[in-house]
Amino acid sequence: MYLSFLAALIIGYGLGSIPFGLLFTHFAGLDDIRKIGSGNIGATNVLRTGHKWLALATLLADMGKGAVAVIIVGYFIQQPYVLLFAGFGAFLGHIFPIWLRFKGGKGVATYIGVMLALNPIVGLIMCAIWVFFALFFRFSSLSALTMAAAAPYLSFMFGNFFMMIMALLITILLFYKHWDNIKRLAAGTEPKIGEN
Repeated sequence: MYLSFLAALIIGYGLGSIPFGLLFTHFAGLDDIRKIGSGNIGATNVLRTGHKWLALATLLADMGKGAVAVIIVGYFIQQPYVLLFAGFGAFLGHIFPIWLRFKGGKGVATYIGVMLALNPIVGLIMCAIWVFFALFFRFSSLSALTMAAAAPYLSFMFGNFFMMIMALLITILLFYKHWDNIKRLAAGTEPKIGEN
């Protein structure tokens, strides 16, 4: 059983560590996304290149790899709670990819993808929270933080205790990756969506 959990974690990490934002901008002939804007490889920073279709592709791919990790592991390893390790591994792979010296994205889209695959109700509510705050406040970071803060509670309400624990761990890591954003939000200097 422990080997199954380890395998799920490794498979999830491998899929999660694919840096789609970096790959898409590279193949589009743009400069290294890590030298643009915030230096992040996620969709919000890709949007700062001015290429909306690249940002959308990055968003969908980052969500997709989180969902696919859960789905693939669930297909091959049919054991209780092993999917949680696949999802957690995918998130870890995105924020700490070995290929980029463990300097990855902030994991928002991958988090959503994981939760959509684990529990569509939780995932859809998280999406709705992100969209609501993004539309009304125009801060991607605030939207992500609010969504992430709600995720453990939603996981417990619509999932189970163990899903809540996984969500809580991911949320803590997501807040850690957003620490600079939190400081800028407090100082009133955080750029809005689409701004540099």
